[in-house]
Amino acid sequence: MKDLAGERHDARHGMDWNVKKTIVMVGMMGVGKTAVGRALAGILDAPFFDSDAEIERAANMTIAEIFDRDGEPFFRKKESQVLGRLLDAEVKGVVSTGGGAFLNALNRQMISQRGVSVCLEADLGLLWNRIKHKDSRPLLHTANPYETLANLYKQRAPTYALADIRLRTRPDCSIGEMARCVLDALRQRPDVLEKTT
Repeated sequence: MKDLAGERHDARHGMDWNVKKTIVMVGMMGVGKTAVGRALAGILDAPFFDSDAEIERAANMTIAEIFDRDGEPFFRKKESQVLGRLLDAEVKGVVSTGGGAFLNALNRQMISQRGVSVCLEADLGLLWNRIKHKDSRPLLHTANPYETLANLYKQRAPTYALADIRLRTRPDCSIGEMARCVLDALRQRPDVLEKTT
């Protein structure tokens, strides 16, 4: 996704928003949850949190280091704790989650009760092009990372389909344009988002 200068300003058009429920970005690794979530938070003038970054800050370790030292089950437990804390924050905002967070039934229940889930979707080829040169995805530290990604994609699709809002990304769609698509979808949910001016 391209990032076009000035999109935050253009997207706001002087509007103010009341975010009533935490907006939780979910979906596959590389789909753009963090970039689009941050841009959306800018449009809404709301706080933005990356759950993986919050876990790393609390543990003083990278996600890969946590996986290596403590294993995925430990990481998933911490992920649920951090997500619960972010959902309970008094000021509501936008949260970007790791690719596996929404697979946990407890996490889905928390999000459903206290927030709204927005799933970004993309073709497998686009995801692979975005992440194939990055070493920060511990689940892809395998002999055949593309095959691993393809298997994760197939396994996770039915669960991602349970999200409250689903939007498809395209390679020619900028971050700001995608954030505006999310905004347009959220405007149909007055329980989540309210325009104040």
